[in-house]
Amino acid sequence: MPDYLKLKKSNCKNCYKCIRHCPVKSIKFQSDQAHIVKDECVLCGQCFVVCPQNAKEIRNDVPAVQALLNSGSRVVVSLAPSFVANYPGATIDTMKAALKKLGFDEVEETAIGASIVKTEYEKIIAERRQKIIISTCCHSVNTMIQKYYPEALPFLAPVLSPMQAHCKRIKEQDPEAKTVFIGPCISKKAECDESPYVDCVLTFEELTAWLQGENLSVEAGDDHNEESRARLFPTTGGILRSMACDDPEYTYMAIDGLENCIAALHDIVSGNMGNCFIEMSACVGSCINGPAMDHDKRLPIQDFIAVNKYAGKRDFNVEQPASEAIHHNFEFVGLHRQMPGTAEIEAILRKMGKTRPEHELNCGACGYNSCREKAVAVYQGKAEITMCLPYLLGKAESFSDTIINNSANGIFVLNEALEVQQINASARKLMNIQNASDIIGEPVIRILDPRPFLDVMQTGRALHDERVYLAEYNRYVDQTILYDRSYHILICTMRDVTAEVDERMKKEKMGQQTIEVTNRVIEKQMRVVQEIASLLGETTAETKIALTKLKDSLKDE
Repeated sequence: MPDYLKLKKSNCKNCYKCIRHCPVKSIKFQSDQAHIVKDECVLCGQCFVVCPQNAKEIRNDVPAVQALLNSGSRVVVSLAPSFVANYPGATIDTMKAALKKLGFDEVEETAIGASIVKTEYEKIIAERRQKIIISTCCHSVNTMIQKYYPEALPFLAPVLSPMQAHCKRIKEQDPEAKTVFIGPCISKKAECDESPYVDCVLTFEELTAWLQGENLSVEAGDDHNEESRARLFPTTGGILRSMACDDPEYTYMAIDGLENCIAALHDIVSGNMGNCFIEMSACVGSCINGPAMDHDKRLPIQDFIAVNKYAGKRDFNVEQPASEAIHHNFEFVGLHRQMPGTAEIEAILRKMGKTRPEHELNCGACGYNSCREKAVAVYQGKAEITMCLPYLLGKAESFSDTIINNSANGIFVLNEALEVQQINASARKLMNIQNASDIIGEPVIRILDPRPFLDVMQTGRALHDERVYLAEYNRYVDQTILYDRSYHILICTMRDVTAEVDERMKKEKMGQQTIEVTNRVIEKQMRVVQEIASLLGETTAETKIALTKLKDSLKDE
């Protein structure tokens, strides 16, 4: 399947919203990016609609249409009847005026083809060709049945869609004409590629962007065509309202939204349905809520009223072709998916930490409806084990708890009311707290001076490795206090440095004692030196006196 719908890799934010809303889970998540599995996709466009990052984009076929316009061929537009919901106040004439300015030769309503199709549905019922008849106007529904519910293929009405029936009629009138369908649907692009009657498809979003690029707008107008009942088709129940459903042997019902269609198909294939005609639409609200409607135009009540008001009371005056001319076979489209056995599923569940049935929460956070469905997706390479939110939270909590509880440092957390929210074993040991429950939820003033915490919270300045003496615990700690404004918590870590301080103080005391001893030794040595010096001084004086006397006596002689 070509890339009718793809993802912008840079915008995917791992939210799994697209998987959650994809009715057939045709999205693969790999390397932190979502990827559409093309052969499984039914192009309902729900992933495009719900993506909060606008990470999905539809293939732009405006250049292809412009090439048709420049080719010299006569190009005719088949305009889906939901245009009145996308362009408020517009009529087929005002749309024709705007589209002709873009270069189109003619514009007709797809509702003409819808009138042909609904008349054929009436014939199938009247002739009792099928007991169960499923409408085939929605290509996404048809594709889903072809891929996922082959047992229901016999119940699809073997009739062309309104788009194909109308474009076939245009080409029968002018074999050289090129046809361009414009509507609110992505899947019509795929249907176009399968059809010999449709040359190209544009969405309303593409048309709006093109008109804006040419500084053109669609004017409001009046329409009084009473022969236009098939304009009801784009609303839920619109097909039925346009039909003459008067056979009492049949039950008539309208089902919108693929999930509701899936539930109905389960009922049908299980044999729970009798004679009935079922109008099915992939979109809730039908085509007026199509994925490629302009996003600012999604007003379901106003849109329904606009379509209802625009539709006439009688059928289009159009020649009904023979049944064979609009006959269409719907064939099974095989999906090549390897399914795991019970052992493989159990092994994957164990890797996700789900070893018992009660561990299978089926919360849907990963986008899948159940843990086992997610395990199948993991086996098929469409999902990763880490997409399980409870698994990740449990792993993160276990990892953080292991670190905190086994840390040699005391760690505790306070809320902004300075109440203890969490405390680890090292902190309890530091402050002689036997059980965490004794202090959890209590004011920190019960165990510590609250002033440092108040200062950090008021100033917003963290405290790093401040040496504090906890007199009540006779301990020295290096204290760090951090304030997390986003989570409204204070985190305190305390490294017990009492042994280091005691060792340093012991060394300081020893050093002081050594200095004192040294001073005493020095003083004693000084005294000895002084005494020796004094004695030497006295001896020298006596010797001088004696020698002088001896010298004098020698002179006298």
